[in-house]
Amino acid sequence: MEKSRSSLSLPRRQFLTSSAAALTLASLHSRAYAAAADKPKRVGLIGAGWYGKSDLWRLIQVAPVDVVSICDVDQNMLAGAVEIAAQRQTSKKKPRTYGDYREMLKEQDLDIVLVGSPDHWHALHAIAAMESGADVYCQKPISRDVREGEAMVDAARKLGRVVQIGTQRKSTPHLIDAKREVIEAGLLGKIGHVEMCCYYHMRANGNPPLEPVPDFLDYEMWTGPAPLRPYDGIPHRRWWRTFMEYGNGIMGDMCVHMLDTARWMLGLGWPNQITSNGGIYVQKEGKSNIADTQTATFAFDDFDAVWTHRSWGTPPDPDYPWALFIYGEKGTLKASTMRADFIPHGGGKPLHFDCFFEREKFPEDLTEKDIEMNAAPATRLHMQNFLEAIENRGRPIADIEQGHISTASCLLANLSMGLDGRPLRYDPQQRVITGDDEATALLRKPYREMWRHPADV
Repeated sequence: MEKSRSSLSLPRRQFLTSSAAALTLASLHSRAYAAAADKPKRVGLIGAGWYGKSDLWRLIQVAPVDVVSICDVDQNMLAGAVEIAAQRQTSKKKPRTYGDYREMLKEQDLDIVLVGSPDHWHALHAIAAMESGADVYCQKPISRDVREGEAMVDAARKLGRVVQIGTQRKSTPHLIDAKREVIEAGLLGKIGHVEMCCYYHMRANGNPPLEPVPDFLDYEMWTGPAPLRPYDGIPHRRWWRTFMEYGNGIMGDMCVHMLDTARWMLGLGWPNQITSNGGIYVQKEGKSNIADTQTATFAFDDFDAVWTHRSWGTPPDPDYPWALFIYGEKGTLKASTMRADFIPHGGGKPLHFDCFFEREKFPEDLTEKDIEMNAAPATRLHMQNFLEAIENRGRPIADIEQGHISTASCLLANLSMGLDGRPLRYDPQQRVITGDDEATALLRKPYREMWRHPADV
């Protein structure tokens, strides 16, 4: 187990905590491998882009699975994924290839399907995979509208499928330590406020010209149920995230992680009320239509959780540009994917938690293109939890219902922003926005004619 350089001077208490987390990682690695060793799970991947492949490689690292099928609408991306899969999996077999997920799932021979497609496809891909008989690992946010998320939860429960969502902060070793050593230990005292933020300059905002669709890309199939934009470059290489037609903005991409983490750490359910304001305030020159500036307030019983993002300017705290801050009467917990710090108010000792890396245990990480080294151990633990839930037929740590709460809350924030900051109170039992028929009608986005919204099924 390798730690970052700054962890070498940790106090004894933190060293013991780090050692415990390292032992936990090693134990879970061996348990997951043993659980899958007798009969390797047959796996399919839908969406062989950056994160779809990343999830598949992490799964291969923790269990001797059999990667049977890979589906993507980009033939070049598909071919590249197949070559790496054949190199990485034990059998060295090349997976079957598909350009249409329906053809892949029609085989009905997969135990697990990983959904790594863009947001606008998550619901259709995940539900179809469940209906084919597979358990599902689906990237976040789970949906592009609230009705899709409701349908995904319904399908999982009706069909008895295990569905893990890629909100892997719940499986991030240093955040698990911080939750136990700070929050559960009562070091914060009464909690009165939560802040979440992202100040990454991550909003693509160019003005590329229109161009012919390349022969290797099925653009109609890539677009699917979403509006068909004029083609202006490879949309599936992150350019899609800058358009609300396909995604949910920085709110749906980044806030969903931190809100989900806050809910997990503090045992929170649905917010009582959500309000949001924002827009394109600075970066007006490009085609992007997602907000470059946004603030949202998620009101819970005892405190508010407030999100802020800016894709321009500088972060208030350079050490925590994408982060979560939990304020208690006895101190503050700062948390990010890279570190965590407890800062006591008055007496008490500060605590520092560093991100874990596993370079020695998984040296292939060092040569993997575009890998997020800090996220790899968390995703591996997340996959292990998923495999154990499959074996036990139980609920994984990032169960579809929890993914729906975190996703829908962010979608409601975007909806509030579009309604000039109107407060929204979503009733998850009645599945309406209380006292607001106009907003309730907006819980579902229109599909293109040839595609059927899962809420209609």
